[in-house]
Amino acid sequence: MLDPSSSEDTGGESDTEVAREASGKADGSSAAKSRAGDRQRQQTPLQKERPPCAAADAAAAGQSARHRRGGSAGEEEERRERERLQREEEEHKVKLQIYVFVLRCIAYPFNAKQPTDMARRQQKVNKQQLQVVKERFLAFLNGETQIIADEAFCNAVRSYYEGFLKSERVCRMVQSGSCSAGDFREVFKKNIERRVRSLPEIDGLSKETVLTSWIAKYDAIYRGDEDVRRQPQRAHLSSVSELILSKEQLYEMFQHILGIRKFEHQLLYNACQLDNVDEQAAQIRRELDGRLQLVERIARERRWPKLVSPDMDALYAEELRSSINLLMANLESLPVSKGGPDFKQKLKRSSVNNSFLDLGDEVDVLSKSDVLLSFTLEVVIVEVQGLKSVAPNKIVYCTMEVEGGEKLQTDQAEASRPQWATQGDFCTTQPLPSVKVKLFMESTGVLALEDKELGRVVLRPTTNGPKQGEFHRMAVPKNSQDTELKIKLAVRMDKPPNMKHSGYLYALGHRVWKCWKRRYFVLVQVSQYTFAMCSYREKKAEPQELMQLEGYTVDYCHPQPGLQGGRVFFNAVREGDLVVFACDDEQDRLLWVQAVYRATGQSYKPAPPPQSKNANSCGPAARHQPASPTGLDPGERQGVEEPAAAAPCRFDHARLFAILQKQTLQHRMNDSFSCLGWFSPGQVFVLDEYCARYGVRGCQRHLSYLKDLMDFSEDNTMVDPKLLHYSYAFCASHVHGNRPDGMGTVTLEEKDQFQAVRSRLVLLLENHITHFRYCFPFGRPDGALKATLSLQERILMKDITTPVPTEEMKKVVQRCLEKAAGINYSQLIEYANMKAEPEVDAEKRLEDAVRLAELVIEVLQQNEEHHGEAFSLWPQLMCEHAESFLSLYRVDMDSSLQVQPADSWSSFPLFQLLNGFLSTEPQLRNGPFHKHLQELFVPLVVRYIDLMESSVAQSVHRGFQQETWQSVKNGSATSEDLFWKLNALQMFVSDLDWPEAEFAEHLERRLKLMASDMTEACVKRTKCAFDGKMQKANKSTDLRVPPCVCTMLNILADAKRQCSKLCVLDGSQETDKQWQHYHSKVDVLIDDAFKDMISTLVSKLRAVLDTVLSKLSRYDEGTLFSSILSFTVKAAAKYVEVPKSGADLADTYITFVRQNQDILRERIDDELYVEKVFDQWYSVSTKAVCVWLADRLDLQLDLYQLKTLIKIVKKSYRDFRLQGVLDATLNNKSYETIYKRLTVEEATLAVKAGGGLDGVSMRDSDQDDD
Repeated sequence: MLDPSSSEDTGGESDTEVAREASGKADGSSAAKSRAGDRQRQQTPLQKERPPCAAADAAAAGQSARHRRGGSAGEEEERRERERLQREEEEHKVKLQIYVFVLRCIAYPFNAKQPTDMARRQQKVNKQQLQVVKERFLAFLNGETQIIADEAFCNAVRSYYEGFLKSERVCRMVQSGSCSAGDFREVFKKNIERRVRSLPEIDGLSKETVLTSWIAKYDAIYRGDEDVRRQPQRAHLSSVSELILSKEQLYEMFQHILGIRKFEHQLLYNACQLDNVDEQAAQIRRELDGRLQLVERIARERRWPKLVSPDMDALYAEELRSSINLLMANLESLPVSKGGPDFKQKLKRSSVNNSFLDLGDEVDVLSKSDVLLSFTLEVVIVEVQGLKSVAPNKIVYCTMEVEGGEKLQTDQAEASRPQWATQGDFCTTQPLPSVKVKLFMESTGVLALEDKELGRVVLRPTTNGPKQGEFHRMAVPKNSQDTELKIKLAVRMDKPPNMKHSGYLYALGHRVWKCWKRRYFVLVQVSQYTFAMCSYREKKAEPQELMQLEGYTVDYCHPQPGLQGGRVFFNAVREGDLVVFACDDEQDRLLWVQAVYRATGQSYKPAPPPQSKNANSCGPAARHQPASPTGLDPGERQGVEEPAAAAPCRFDHARLFAILQKQTLQHRMNDSFSCLGWFSPGQVFVLDEYCARYGVRGCQRHLSYLKDLMDFSEDNTMVDPKLLHYSYAFCASHVHGNRPDGMGTVTLEEKDQFQAVRSRLVLLLENHITHFRYCFPFGRPDGALKATLSLQERILMKDITTPVPTEEMKKVVQRCLEKAAGINYSQLIEYANMKAEPEVDAEKRLEDAVRLAELVIEVLQQNEEHHGEAFSLWPQLMCEHAESFLSLYRVDMDSSLQVQPADSWSSFPLFQLLNGFLSTEPQLRNGPFHKHLQELFVPLVVRYIDLMESSVAQSVHRGFQQETWQSVKNGSATSEDLFWKLNALQMFVSDLDWPEAEFAEHLERRLKLMASDMTEACVKRTKCAFDGKMQKANKSTDLRVPPCVCTMLNILADAKRQCSKLCVLDGSQETDKQWQHYHSKVDVLIDDAFKDMISTLVSKLRAVLDTVLSKLSRYDEGTLFSSILSFTVKAAAKYVEVPKSGADLADTYITFVRQNQDILRERIDDELYVEKVFDQWYSVSTKAVCVWLADRLDLQLDLYQLKTLIKIVKKSYRDFRLQGVLDATLNNKSYETIYKRLTVEEATLAVKAGGGLDGVSMRDSDQDDD
């Protein structure tokens, strides 16, 4: 980006350095006049009282005074305007003089070359680009792009957008000019590296692959919809200043830097003869000879500058001689035939868009064939007049032709009416073609070979000629009577698109048109950027001579003496050439100048000179009319070119160089690169060459550079601290006599300036360290804060060898960080937009405190992430800074907590947020703020647990009193609520992550003890309710296990599971035997309760079997009741169908068993407890049957008894086996005894009754139907 000051306007605000330099040359006449006017005004007192008799005179006098005051104000304004114009003119003269020296440095360098090892600077990000980037990332987060990404990447982008792109500090980075796309990318990369490291390892996918993929997606989001193929071209065009520049590009750059207009550069170029290598070498020899004479005069007259020691006087002159001798040696080492060693290599042309940037002799040279034109001519023959020698009935016609083209003929007409209005179209490449029109009479004779020519006319049309028909006198043959023969013709010659202007001009130049004469010129456009001024002869398609207009500047000029022909003049000038043109008409000159002005593309717009009638005007406008430098007469031109003739040894080059360096740095800081104060290679080359050629001392150069850099830095523009460090170290080394550039003399001015710069730099660096979050946001530029601290340590050194005591540097950093804590917190409060308002309710105050805590944590994390490395030498100071920062937040936090209600627990998230951060920071864990936080929340935590314990106990008591024993999840409503509360309370305490180990262990023990007590109460109340329910159960086969009984069993199973989690301490804390005993007691209580409940349930189920067996006892052999039942069954069998013997009672019992098995299996959640119930139930049942059979060992079983028992035993065996009872339990001793007894009874009965069992048998039980 070029300097904002346009080359067309040198007015406006003046530069202070240039004004100071110009003030030495300006006379004091205007100031003296101003002071005289002020004294005169002070001597005129204001009359406050007037006599009454002189009222009319006073009124008239007042009116006259008002007129005088009005005139005085106008004169004062005019005087100020004159002073401003004079000041600007003097400043511009100084810049012109500096530019002359810069031109010579560029044209013939012999000390420096453009560095090729400088780091390429990146393009700045401006406010508009920042807004576009924000919109692109927001569009990605809203799902408006085609980029596919997982949730982790989206979270990383959201964090980047919220924490970085929307940050106010990024806007400050952009405003300071230190922000580039690379900074944006590096911040994102650092952010995702931390995130990716925390992700779990994935087989087959390395974290480096994830990082690469995320960076590629980031680039796609940042780039947006821009065409990737066009990006490099745009970057290539914009990076011109970062490349090795040609001489013409350097000229153009410093024209913008110093505000030199193009035509001024061309005049100075020609005056200095920069294209003449011999002249430049001679100029250097003259300069060096002049400097040697000056040194000798200084030594002879002993006019030394004020040095720090009188012993340095002789050394000062010797150093001057040595520097001049070195320049002579450098000049002597140059080859005679070249402008410098490897000159083409040092100033080689950049490859960037040559058609746009190439200047001077390196442009493509046009040939005559490149500027061929194509014209269309329309020739219209209207009529002929004055034809008298031909009979009226004769036939006449006309022919027309263009030189070198075809011939056309009109229709035939009678001689009495020779009218045609016939048009002929021709094409030609000649700007000055020859058109011939002839009039013929048709010959009717037999021997006539050709028609008779009556007359002819030859025309030479141009594109500027008349378009309407005009009469032209025709040339007639000798002895013709038609002496007044005229023909009316209209010749239209169309101007081709690439022909911009044409006409006759006088011209005289150095390279072309070396003879002053009148020629026909055509301004031809060859391409969009290439124009040529061509002169043509008649009937020629190619130009006789041409001049390519690139690099020329056109302007009006005064008549040139000694040139005959032409009334008004203008010229075109460039380096090494001057072409003067003249024409006879003022309007024609205006059109030519405007056309050439558009073709050259020059920034200076030519202004027509005033008319002759206004030449003697004496008004302000006429007096201040700016004259055109390229149109000056020789005397005035000599004044403009005066800087080229000035002797360089007469100037204070240190002061001139300070102006040049300041202007160059300002131009550099305003361009499109994030330069941070680093010059481009071309600028470094010119400044180095200037210092070497004109003897600018290194210390003076770096002192002025330091001042300029500090000016920008104090104006919130980012400057690389490494530049400050290098320049300061150079100056310090020089002032302390270490000779960094070989100069052993030190002037008092250098020493005083160094001390002033040092004091100013100390304040600047302390301010930067204090505002490190805002001067180096997000750690950008990379390493800048660390370099600032290093420079601060270097400045504190008393000399160049003695290191700074550690404590002294530590005190400085400590003082800065203490101030930084207050500044950062005040900025945070301002960003959060929080105001202390007493009427705000407690809930809002707490929300603000939580939000502020999040911001505080974010600030501390960013400080550690982005600035921790820079302060790594003082970790304790960073810890103190963090504690100071937290102590400021502590005030707001305490005030917010004080207004909270007594039994409000909504402040616990604030503790968890702060404690979670502080516990992960080793430097802050159990620090002052952390301990204060614990002291605040210890009473709240204890009070909360007390209330929760009381609440849980009350809910257990009321819940079991009103319990309906409906199944809810793993138990009943009361048990579920109890265990949820106990678990939530323990999770709450665990989430608190109390940092003090003793109190944390106390809390855990207390909660475990409370959980044990509550679990014990739950088990006891459930056992009591179970016993009551079992007592009410009947003993018939209609008994079905109630759902509430299953719920009670589930409660105990859930209590068993929860006990292992709620009542057991961590393995590392399980050291107290008393606590182990207490926990074992709870487990034993649950196990005993379970055993009792299962035994009670099984005994109730066995009672049903006992009832069935008691019914079978009625059929015992030898009893009266048995005989009656047998007789009744036989008698009834004669009349009705009697069920099979033993089927009804057995089926009823089997149904009872199966349905209760299904109920227990379905409603009891714990499979282990279900299996225990079934094992005990089966064992008890088989034992009861075995005992019943043992009591009847001497009796033979009745048929009914046998069938019923066989069916019960076989079906029970199969059903319990299907429920998962193991074979070892199924085939116990009781079952084997039963099996043997029933098998014997079956065999005995079969022998006696002969198949009376109706297919019921122990052996075929597997094939029995249900």
